[in-house]
Amino acid sequence: MNYKQLVSQENSIRLLRFSVALVFVLHAIVRIFNGTIPRFADFLSVKGLPFTNVLVWLITGYEIIGGMALMIGYYSKCLSIGFIIILVLGILLIHIASGWFVGEHGTGGVEYSFILIVALLVIMSSKK
Repeated sequence: MNYKQLVSQENSIRLLRFSVALVFVLHAIVRIFNGTIPRFADFLSVKGLPFTNVLVWLITGYEIIGGMALMIGYYSKCLSIGFIIILVLGILLIHIASGWFVGEHGTGGVEYSFILIVALLVIMSSKK
């Protein structure tokens, strides 16, 4: 395989799709193993959402199962829409109050979710 084949648009999209999916899968797995599902559900309850335990488990399941399917390229466009919905709701309910930045200039802002949305839009624009 030569350099041009390695960095082809198809391989670049494949790498992006796998990497974005991995972020969602790992995020959900850590949520389970760190035991933060009840805390997340309580937070959503405070925001006025109903059935938050069920909702958090549905989100977590979607991130794991949908993420694994996205990794291998199944239903990439449909799954990306679902992830974008989750991210937009996360921005509106959680992150927007913290501003734009994550990291050294702020805590819990929008920028991380924003770049994931952009990556998902690129994935959706691909052929597969």
